[in-house]
Order: sequence, then C-alpha cells, then structure tokens
Amino acid sequence: MTDRPVVFRNGLVLTMDDSHSVLDGADVLVVGDRIAEVGHNLTAPDGALEIDAAGGIVMPGMIDTHRHMWQTAMRGYGADWTLTQYFVWYYLESGKLFRPEDIHAGNLLGALEAIDAGVTTTVDWSHGLQTVDHADAAVDALEAVPGRFVLAYGNIQQGPWEWSASPEFRDFHRRRIDGGKLAGFQMAFDIPGDPAFPEKAAFEVARELGVAVTTHAGVWGATNDNGIRLMHEHGFMQPGTVYVHAATLSDDSYHRIAATGGSVSVSTESEQSAGQGYPPTWQLRKHGIPVSLSMDTSVWWSGDLFSAMRTTLSADRVREHLEAHGKQETVTHHHLRAENVVEWATRGGAKALGMDSDLGALTPGRKADVVLIKNDASPAMSPILHPYGHVAYQAQRGDVHTVLVGGRVVKQDGKLVDTDLASARAKVGATVAYLRETMGEEAWRRGMNPEIPESRILHNPYQYTK
Repeated sequence: MTDRPVVFRNGLVLTMDDSHSVLDGADVLVVGDRIAEVGHNLTAPDGALEIDAAGGIVMPGMIDTHRHMWQTAMRGYGADWTLTQYFVWYYLESGKLFRPEDIHAGNLLGALEAIDAGVTTTVDWSHGLQTVDHADAAVDALEAVPGRFVLAYGNIQQGPWEWSASPEFRDFHRRRIDGGKLAGFQMAFDIPGDPAFPEKAAFEVARELGVAVTTHAGVWGATNDNGIRLMHEHGFMQPGTVYVHAATLSDDSYHRIAATGGSVSVSTESEQSAGQGYPPTWQLRKHGIPVSLSMDTSVWWSGDLFSAMRTTLSADRVREHLEAHGKQETVTHHHLRAENVVEWATRGGAKALGMDSDLGALTPGRKADVVLIKNDASPAMSPILHPYGHVAYQAQRGDVHTVLVGGRVVKQDGKLVDTDLASARAKVGATVAYLRETMGEEAWRRGMNPEIPESRILHNPYQYTK
C-alpha cells in the first residue's frame, strides 16, 4: 500500500477510451486516487513509486457485474452440477445452513480472489442474506478488502416482496448503505412470471430507495419472457437494470431490454455448463444491447474474467461457425473480436453500473483502478503482438503483476499487499468443517451430485412445494 504518486513506465497501454487508443512504450501517472496523465516520457512528482511496465500490458481494472461471493467457501464443490442440482443444494437443502460467519468467510476470500485477478470492482450478487445479520456480515467482509464492491441484496429463502418490506431491511439500508463505504447497492431478485406479479412490491421499494435491480432473466425453465413482459407493463424496466444471463428470451424481450436502456451480464462459463441457455452474445449484438461480463460462482467455475473473456469469444464463434455450416457456408471473418470482450470486461461493466465517468478506462480524471499484466518468468507472456488477443487468450490471473484501486497499491510483484490471506483461508476452512459436520459425511459427498427430489419441485425449478 502507498499514498505516494505511482507511475507505470514504458508499458503497452490499453486505455479503453472512446477511441480504444493503444499506446506502446507509454506511461500512466497516478496522483492521489486519480489518473493524472497518460502518455510518453511523463514527468512524475518527486518520491513517486515507479513501476517498470516494459514487456507488460497496462489496462483498466476489470469489472465483474454478477458474482455470488458468499459461495466462494464452496469452491469447486459443484463442478459436476446442473442448474437444477444447484437449486436443490442451495435453495432446498443446504444453503439455509449458512450462518452469518459463513457468509463473511465466503465474501472475504471471494473479495481477495477478485483483486488478485485484477477485478477491481465486483457486484456481490448476495442472495444468501437470510437475515440482516447475514447482510451485516457480508458488508463487513467487503469493507475489509481494498477493492470496490457493490452489494446486490437478495434472499433465496424468502420472496422479495417479503424481505424488501421488512423494517430490518430498511434499517440495514440506512445503516450500511446510506453514506457507507461500498461502491454501490442493488436489489437482487428474480421474476419467474407469476401473472399476479408479487415482485411488484419489491420493485416499488427499489424505486423508493432509488436503487437499481439486478435479476436472473432468460434462464431455461426458471425465468422467461413473461417476467420481462410483467416488468415492462408495470414500468419497472429501467436504464440501470442488469439482466443476468438473458439466454432464452424472445426477440420481443430483447427489444424491450434494448428500448429501456438495460444491459446484460453474460456469464459464459455458467450458461454453457449449467444449462441457463446458450450464451446470448450473438443475440445481444443483433439487438444492440450493452454487455458486461461476470463469472457467477466459484462453486463451479473460474473466479477471474480472463476465463470469462476467452469462453465468451469461443462460445460466440462456435455458434457463428455452426450456423454457417448448417447453410453450407463458411465464416471468413469473426464478428466478435478480442477487443470487444476486453471492452465488456472493463468499460462495459462500468457502464452497466452507472460508473462510466469514473471507471473502466485509463484517461485523466478517472479513478485510478489500474492493472499491470506482466510476468517475465512466463514463456506465454512474450511476445505481445495482438494486445487485446493477449489479454483474452494468453494471460491469466498468475500474470497479474500489479493492481491499483483508487491509487492504492493492493497487489505488487504478483502478491497481494497488506493482506492476511491465511486468516481468510482459515475462516473458510471453519465454514467447510461446520457444513461437513452438520450435514454428515455421507450427505456431504452425496451433495456433489445430488438427486432431484421430484416430489418437492413444481413445473418451475424456482418454485417448490413446502
């Protein structure tokens, strides 16, 4: 950590400005919490920390718009799950076992994981907040890590019309959000399409508080066009609304999202593995809908946006090729390019969160969230010929050399700064031990491939019998 000015010297700079300027052998000067200058041979103030960026790529901090951070304690546990099995484990059976300290443990390790991978802003899609004690624990963890975090408040054990109407939720918002340390706040809930539209009450609370809603939309068998239609007919589709996945919607729904200024958070690893639907970037491009990227949950997948970028490119291109082959045609030029997914991982996230004037690009006056990708010990980090392609297909979290958040050095020389990682790992270890003991070893092992309790699931996987 340093309060000194910082200058990155002689790097390949991806500014992600409006022109997507790429500057070779350039410097980025940070003074205070802002970017002061970007250019060649900059003069730095006396005492500035100079970081040699030669042979590396300097880019804006990445932004993840949908990550269930409380589930980080279960890293890799559900590697073979389908989405239905995920619902069974978290919604029906074992998710309700999580105590406030377990939410804290997952959030703490997840927050450190994010900044370690160069993700400087993360939306904590926190739908495990069964009580406000759980919510306080989530925020305590986020505030303990020097990144930017947006809390998306949710509770999968209650309808949103219930938890959002409680005086405890209002008190929490007053205590922890108004004037708090978080980068932002959203309300997180889904709309399965019940014609009675009980979610209307939660939307009204969001409108009263002036906060955006983020929702899992277009998820196969769970949320569909009816939910989008109900939102639209009641006037709740707003420019700040983030639709997660949006993989199984009709053109009508995509038109509604585009017309109301919403954006879509694509979680390609999730969509292509769990079954929400085919990653929808081909549809979003067609309808001109803004895109951001997210990793969803490390219960299954990678906790970094390098994986998100490369899988998104691959999924889009696979579909393009297969459609062409079906018509006996050949794709000669890809429509989705590496530059596009780097944009989505940075500037796209900033736009989705209403933070585009401050984050997502390296231009003077913006907040100094900066990532240096450099690894002189890696054969894969040389040569750098196509900078966007290198970020999307070659780099990985181990190549993140330095990370600044608001001008503060939080990772340097490949290591987190001023961080008690051992303590965070111990907290997660305690959560895992508690769950194993509470569930029993047989249930714990069975949970990695849980059976589906057919008698408890209705036609919609989000809806269960009691």
